[in-house]
Amino acid sequence: MTFSELLDRVGSMGRFQCLHMLLLGLPILGLANHQLLQIFTATTPAHHCHPPPNASAEPWVLPTGPDGKPERCLRFADPPNTSLPNDTRGATEPCLDGWVYIGTSDTIVTEWDLVCKSNKVKELAQSVFMAGILIGGIVLGGLSDRFGRKPILTWGYLLLAASGSGAAFSPFMPTYMAFRFLSGCGISGIILSTIILNIEWMPTRMRAISSTFLGYCYTIGQFILPGLAYAVPQWRRLQLTVSVPYFVCFLWSWWMTESVRWLVLSGKSLKALQILQRVAVINGKKEEGKKLTVEELKFNLQKELSLAKVKYSMADLFRTPVLRRVTFCLSLAWFSTGFAYYSLAMGVEELGVNIYILQVIFGGVDIPAKFITILSMSYLGRRTTEAAALLLGGGAILALTFVPSDLQILRTVLAVFGKGCMSSSFSCLFLYTSELYPTVIRQTGMGISTVWTRVGSMVTPLVKILGDVHPFIPNIIYGTITLLGGSAAFFLPETLNRPLPETIEDIEDWSPRAKEPEQETEEKATQGIPLQPCGAEVAPS
Repeated sequence: MTFSELLDRVGSMGRFQCLHMLLLGLPILGLANHQLLQIFTATTPAHHCHPPPNASAEPWVLPTGPDGKPERCLRFADPPNTSLPNDTRGATEPCLDGWVYIGTSDTIVTEWDLVCKSNKVKELAQSVFMAGILIGGIVLGGLSDRFGRKPILTWGYLLLAASGSGAAFSPFMPTYMAFRFLSGCGISGIILSTIILNIEWMPTRMRAISSTFLGYCYTIGQFILPGLAYAVPQWRRLQLTVSVPYFVCFLWSWWMTESVRWLVLSGKSLKALQILQRVAVINGKKEEGKKLTVEELKFNLQKELSLAKVKYSMADLFRTPVLRRVTFCLSLAWFSTGFAYYSLAMGVEELGVNIYILQVIFGGVDIPAKFITILSMSYLGRRTTEAAALLLGGGAILALTFVPSDLQILRTVLAVFGKGCMSSSFSCLFLYTSELYPTVIRQTGMGISTVWTRVGSMVTPLVKILGDVHPFIPNIIYGTITLLGGSAAFFLPETLNRPLPETIEDIEDWSPRAKEPEQETEEKATQGIPLQPCGAEVAPS
């Protein structure tokens, strides 16, 4: 009997699983608020140089740039009441007395003057936040295996609540970035533990549905963010608003249930038995729960216990030719997906459309995108779906390079289409990666893959800084890398209708070269009886 069959005895899909999935899903609603928060807390309003202290009461005259618009980062060196005409003044200087911001926007940009030469600090802040997610995934993943899934989830909620609230009261930009880094670490702990607890408490037939449910929780969160940002325009209050609810999540997480598999593997079989019996009571199968024993629990998880004794490392991902190809191609696909996704998600302000409405559209496109992805993976296969999503998304990003800025509708359509393609790529990759890696190294393979997408999201804001050199450079880089990721997907094996590989040898059998000896053996087996030598007598029948 496997653990899945054991779970059926205490109720594999009852009230406990529904409550468990709800408690895991509700906090996911707020993760989009933190990951995309700088769209609203770091908007850059129209601005110009503040007049010098000795300026007269006459209207302040600004120099104009090559596009005929007033300069944002320069002012005339001569006072506005000089006798020189505007076209002969010529000499300009930086904004030595600060800036005047047009509008009522209250953001980290207006508070700490992150404009002109300091505009790179805004992108750096987002990159530091993504670095926190990356480092958190590496550190907390190992701690989860050592101390359990539930403690990491609980402290992940507390870390996100405390660091998010700390960012709201930050007096200086470095302090703000430090708290945002810690927020990223907390998000990693929440995501890792949520995925594992969801999979380990759900029956096999319900895992796809429960994973889709959690994915749509994040999508719904993208609708909540613009509403909150519109209702709470002050960046400090908005930062506090999206952080405080996680104190409540921290409190209710103490009543959540630890993974039974982890408890048994950690030598805590008695506690695992008590949890299963409690689940049986909640699901209305109290009598079945009473029949369970510690010996039966250990016997049913004997396979997991034996596999836990064999240690695999990251080096095993490169041990064989097929695994090396899978690891390289998946790493490039994950990197390009995270790289392109956040280039579009965080570039809402640059499209020149109302950011509140556009963010709702960006969240809405995920709903049909994920549904189409499910159909495509089921009928066309995983490889075709992944390659098509990245190639179409990369093409849309490159097309943005050649569309003039005054064609806002066309640029918005391309950006929304590209965002939908990247959402499709994410949905496909989570399933595709878990099907490509054997059971013995599946967690390691998934871990290194998600690290690459975090690296991509961390590099995205830094590439955007290159727009100061030329506006076309970032989109060309984003689009080209995405096309490379789509091309790499064609070199991956197809997993549609194939059983999950359990060992490294199983994935090697998928190689065409491995099938050639088998085909030769079958051909020899189908040949007739060898001819007798000349002069040999044929035995009578």
